[in-house]
Amino acid sequence: MSRAATVLVIDDEQPIRRLLQTSLEARGYRVQTAATGEAGLVALADQRPDLILLDLGLPDIDGVEVLRRLREWSQVPVIILSARSDEQQKIDALDEGADDYLTKPFSTGELLARLRVAERHAARGKTDETVIRTGVLTIDLVRRTVSRSGQSIHLTPTEYALLRELTQNLGRVLTHSALLRAVWGPGSQQDTQLLRGFMAQVRQKIEPTPNRPAYIVTEPGVGYRMLELPVIPVPASAPPANESAC
Repeated sequence: MSRAATVLVIDDEQPIRRLLQTSLEARGYRVQTAATGEAGLVALADQRPDLILLDLGLPDIDGVEVLRRLREWSQVPVIILSARSDEQQKIDALDEGADDYLTKPFSTGELLARLRVAERHAARGKTDETVIRTGVLTIDLVRRTVSRSGQSIHLTPTEYALLRELTQNLGRVLTHSALLRAVWGPGSQQDTQLLRGFMAQVRQKIEPTPNRPAYIVTEPGVGYRMLELPVIPVPASAPPANESAC
């Protein structure tokens, strides 16, 4: 974003609000704060921030309900702030449209990295990008092709659908149920063994070292995230990838 992005922090703990405001303002962000869910929704409507940091444990409205209500009319990127014991709430929030989560306590560096990813994802959504690159991988969503270092990778239709869903949410964590619903339909949302099997197949084809994934990482107990890595240019001598992904 060309101008200084505005972050709305919705958290009932004053020390955390102060810490986040100080840390983010020092990095050039503008910061607004709210101590309750209702106040946060009002601030969102009045101020229209670029990003939201949302605590799940709010005193008046459950954080997941705040997210559900704001998603009725806003697609602003939301990063959840969660305690480790709130794993199911965290999953529920991601399924309701949260972009990412941070587990308390978290470092300033990790927070800033997640904010940058959320900003890039918001910008990518506005430009309808059709060729996505990460590391040495290139995914062409129009031609339905996948290549690594210029070499074509053949994926089955289901493998490609799974990779496409991760690619279109590059940098974001997707829950098991969200991936199952997107690729196999609503009736398959509990079949995590099916998802794990296909994920292993995709990793076997795209990862340099499948048992140490560099592109698709596991978020334990939650789902998967496809990382946005620095793009490595394809050598000029590499032949073009022209094989259909499915």
